[in-house]
Amino acid sequence: MANGEALKVDRIYVTYKFTGEDPKSIADVIRAEQTIEFPYELAPSWIQEEVVGKVEEISSSDKTSHLITISYNPDVTGGELNQFLNVLWGNVSLFPNVKIVGLKLPDSFLAKFSGPRFGISGLRKLLGAETRPLVSTALKPMGSYAQTLAEMARTLALAGFDLIKDDHSLANQPWATWKERVTLISRAVKEANAVTGGKSVYAPSLNLPFDQIVDAAHTAKDLGAGALLILPGITGFDSLRKIASDDSIALPIQGHPAMLGSLITSKAEGISHGIVLGTLMRLAGADITIFPNIGGRFAFSSDHCLDITELSREKLGKLNPMFVAPAGGMNLGRIPEMIKMYGNDSALLIGGALSRGNLADNAARMCELVRAY
Repeated sequence: MANGEALKVDRIYVTYKFTGEDPKSIADVIRAEQTIEFPYELAPSWIQEEVVGKVEEISSSDKTSHLITISYNPDVTGGELNQFLNVLWGNVSLFPNVKIVGLKLPDSFLAKFSGPRFGISGLRKLLGAETRPLVSTALKPMGSYAQTLAEMARTLALAGFDLIKDDHSLANQPWATWKERVTLISRAVKEANAVTGGKSVYAPSLNLPFDQIVDAAHTAKDLGAGALLILPGITGFDSLRKIASDDSIALPIQGHPAMLGSLITSKAEGISHGIVLGTLMRLAGADITIFPNIGGRFAFSSDHCLDITELSREKLGKLNPMFVAPAGGMNLGRIPEMIKMYGNDSALLIGGALSRGNLADNAARMCELVRAY
């Protein structure tokens, strides 16, 4: 902080990038808006002191570019994820030219969350992958019948894939209803593992109505699924936290970025890539965070991708670090550079490109390439 002052470890620190004039005024608006949403001068003095956020530092690079750091008493979150997200980005999300670029969380707050159940070391043990990157894919396209998807999954498991997930868009469509799809694919992967002695797992998408999600997670486990795919931008980060922390489910979870793009891609508004797809995914309990790799179908830069990677692995209280899964239009030729960029603690995800030609041959080639590194 200013003058080298150390952070008080029992507060939540949020750094906002503000593009405009008069940063002091916007800082005062934010600190009250994100807590009491009430005129500061009308609040009792103890609320002004204990509840309203405190402006810790304002630094300016020019007249219209400022970094504002505000700290919050963790009690304003109630120790719950939904209210934490509300404090982080609730009403300020309605302000123009404000973006969250920094977040520091105290251990007292982090201790309220379980985070990734497996994390990097736990997933390695579960999948029998001691040091190498994980081999991952998505079952596509929507419109395929459940039996067709199951045979694709069988081929991939026979090739030695670690993780075979539903495409995030697979829900409960008539061509492959959710329960039929999960039943057939889980069975196919189990049968393939019996042949190879492998440990491939299938992760069905919990892209379902909110009141069905927890029951579906239990059903998926009962049907033989070995992991889950959750879309917190659609079903909520707290749905991810609920399922990840449920000891009666206890399956690895992949977090998908669907519908989170508008939260992160603007240069002037939103929240940084790393905080959303790194810190928040991890806080909620994802073991793997999926995001678009540089050079794919989406406009993520190398800095964005490395920011996500850093926050997925850095010390965060006692929460396990998680795997990163760069994806989005990748092909076999990108494997060496992806491993070089992300290291071995990555789950390399190639989907549709595996179907260009013979699926079995491409799947075997991908496994060979990854294991060679």
